[in-house]
Parts: sequence; C-alpha cells; structure tokens
Amino acid sequence: MKELNIDNKEYVKVDFRKEKFYRGEYDQCNFIDCNFSDVNLASFEFIECEFRNCNLSNTKINNTAFKDVRFINCKLLGLNFGDCDNFLLSFYFEDSHLNFASFYKLVLKGVEFNNCNLQEVDFTETNLTNAIFENCDLSRAIFSNTILEKGDLRTSYNYSINPEINRIKKAKFSQLGVLGLLNKYDIIIE
Repeated sequence: MKELNIDNKEYVKVDFRKEKFYRGEYDQCNFIDCNFSDVNLASFEFIECEFRNCNLSNTKINNTAFKDVRFINCKLLGLNFGDCDNFLLSFYFEDSHLNFASFYKLVLKGVEFNNCNLQEVDFTETNLTNAIFENCDLSRAIFSNTILEKGDLRTSYNYSINPEINRIKKAKFSQLGVLGLLNKYDIIIE
C-alpha cells in the first residue's frame, strides 16, 4: 500500500477512532479537537505539525516520527514516546496532560514543557539538557540516570530528584524547589 504525503491540511473535530486515518507523512498539518485515543499511529510521520485540544491517550506510536511537533492543551496519557522513531525527534508541550507517559532513553535537548501535568512520567536515562519545565507538576515523576544539565525547573513543583544518580550541573531550581533534591535523605526541614 502506497503511503500518503499530506501537506498543510487542517483536521477539525475528527474522531479517528471512527474515521480511517491513513498512514503516511503529514507535513505542516493542524489537528484541532481531534480524538486519536487508542488509535494505532505506528510508523506515521508528523513534521512541523500542531495538535491542539486533541486526545492521544493510549495511542500506539511505535516507530512514529515526531519532528518539530507541538502539542497544545492535549491529553497524552500513558504514551510511550520511547517507542518513537528518534531521528530528528523534537517536541513542544503546553497545557497538556502527560501523566504516566514515558520518555525512556530519549535525547530531548531543549524540550519545553509549559503548564503541563507530568505526574508519574518516566524520564529514566533521558537526556534533558537545556530542557525547560515551566510551571509543571512532576509528582512521582521518575528521574534516574537522567541528564538535566542546564535545565530550568524553577517554577515547577512536586519533583523528587536524587542528585547522586542524575546529572544536574548548572540546572536551575527555586529555593523552595531545592527541597525536592533532598527527599532521599528523609530529613525534616522546618
């Protein structure tokens, strides 16, 4: 089956659980108020696309390419971004819910998360050099062998990061947030 090449198309209020979404390359397309939940997007390619007010929860994204893709006010619950095609992988997330997502072993230098819910997200062995976490809830997020060098977490909260098993050189934290670096010591700070 020949794959499609779609350029500059806008999809509005489409429920892709009910309507066929053809595998192919989507370049500079906008998806607005669309539902992709539980849809198989394996081996699709999205280049300079924007997803706005979309639900992609539990979507299958094996070998899916996301190149300079923006997610704004989206539900991305439980996605395993570690299964994506990592060639030129590039994201921007704003006002989105990514609870239970995984970014295991990805290189996401300079990625931005703005006003996102990142509860129980797995950042194990992820390279987040220069990443920006602006006003994000990182409750129970997993940071293990994670590179957070030069990252900015000053306005984020509820994180627990062990400096002994993560690289945090020159990362920025607020004075209040620095307590999230001491959790492993089980100490009382008053």
